[in-house]
Amino acid sequence: MAHTIKEKKKLLHRARRIRGQVEAIERALEEEQECSVILQTIAACRGAINGLMAELIEDHINHHVFDIRRKSTPAQHGAARELIEVVNRYFK
Repeated sequence: MAHTIKEKKKLLHRARRIRGQVEAIERALEEEQECSVILQTIAACRGAINGLMAELIEDHINHHVFDIRRKSTPAQHGAARELIEVVNRYFK
């Protein structure tokens, strides 16, 4: 998990933005705002969570599944890049 420690400040900032979005959903529900406003807020929150998830999965692939610090074959490097691209497309 050393790679998450290096990115700790950035990851915490993203998590706090997500918390703010969840709190905005709660406020919108309490204030009985229009459905479209609540749905847009939920969609924004989901996008932020998906972005954080994709970033963490990419880091996990790079540091645990495919160790970027070690020598690798072009095929291994290509496979890791392809997997990361698929994950990123999935979460968009």
